Amino acid sequence: MTRGADGAAWLAPADEEAIEWGARILRDGGLVAFPTETVYGLGADATSAEAVAKIYSAKGRPSFNPLIAHVADLDAAKREAELPPAALRLAEAFWPGPLTLVAPRAAGGSVCELARAGLASVALRAPSAPVARALILTAGRPIAAPSANRSGHVSPVTAAHVLEDLGERIDLVIDGGRADKGVESTIVSFLGERPRLLRPGALAREALEEALGAPLAAGEGGEATILAPGMTASHYAPRARLRLEALDLREGEAGLDFGGRLGARQGAGPILDLSPAENLQEAAANLFLYLRELDSRGATAIAVAPIPPRGLGEAINDRLRRAAAPK
Repeated sequence: MTRGADGAAWLAPADEEAIEWGARILRDGGLVAFPTETVYGLGADATSAEAVAKIYSAKGRPSFNPLIAHVADLDAAKREAELPPAALRLAEAFWPGPLTLVAPRAAGGSVCELARAGLASVALRAPSAPVARALILTAGRPIAAPSANRSGHVSPVTAAHVLEDLGERIDLVIDGGRADKGVESTIVSFLGERPRLLRPGALAREALEEALGAPLAAGEGGEATILAPGMTASHYAPRARLRLEALDLREGEAGLDFGGRLGARQGAGPILDLSPAENLQEAAANLFLYLRELDSRGATAIAVAPIPPRGLGEAINDRLRRAAAPK
C-alpha cells in the first residue's frame, strides 16, 4: 500500500488486509473508495449522518440528491425497505448485481435520513463485486456509496480516476482493477402503482421487463423531487463540450466513435472508438474511461457518434445526454 503525495488518500491493493482496514475506517466514520461491478463507489457508514455528510462534502454533492445504500443481500434489504412482490421478484432474479431498488423505508430501518435526503424512501443495492461484498460484510452495516468522483463529473472506473478527483478528500482507495460494467446500476422505483425506471444502467430494461412480465413505466414521472442518483439534468460531465449524434468530425473536435462511423478528418483531434465491433457491452465499459481520456488529452469539444438505443444503448445515451446538458 502507498500514500499519495501531498496528503492524498492511501492506496491499497484489494486484499484481506485492505478490506479489514477499510471496514475499520468506515466504522470510525471515514471515507473509503472501492470497486463495484459498475464503477468505483465512495463509501461511508450509511447509518451515520456525520459520516454521510463527509460524502456530500468530498463530492461537492447537493444534499437533496439521495445516496444508494449498499447491502449484503436481500435479507439485509428487507430490514431497510418495504419491498413489494414485484421488487422481491427483481431482487431474487438480479441480486447480487447492478440493480438498485427504491422503495418505502421500513420502520426501524438503519439508513440515516441524510443518506435518504430526507425522503420516506430508500435506495438499495446488493453489489456482486467480491471487494464490495467483502467490505459490506466486514463493516457489518449498510454502506452509502455514490460514484467516487466530484459531483457531476465523469464516473470513475479505475482507482487512478478516484485519486484524480478525490485524492486529498478521502481516507483510503482500495484498488481492485478496472470496474467491469463501466456504467452505473439500473434504478427502479416501487413508489407508485407501477414499477418505474428512474435510471437506465448496466442491467437492460428488457431483462427487467421479462422478469416482471410487464413493461416498466418510462422516465422519471415528472417528479419535482429527486428520488435517486443520476436524475439531475447535467451529470457525468467531462470538461469538453459534447455534440451528440454526430456523423462527422469538425475541425478541432475530438471523436467518441462507435463502429468507425466518424472517420478521420484533417485538423480534428484524437478519436477513441467505444466499440469498433458495435458491441454495446464493450461500449458501456469504455464510456467513462474514454471520456476521461479525451479530457486528459485536452479536448475542448467532442463529437459523439450515434449509439443504438436498444439494450445497454439506453443507458449509454442517457449518460451522454446528461453529459452534454448545459452545466
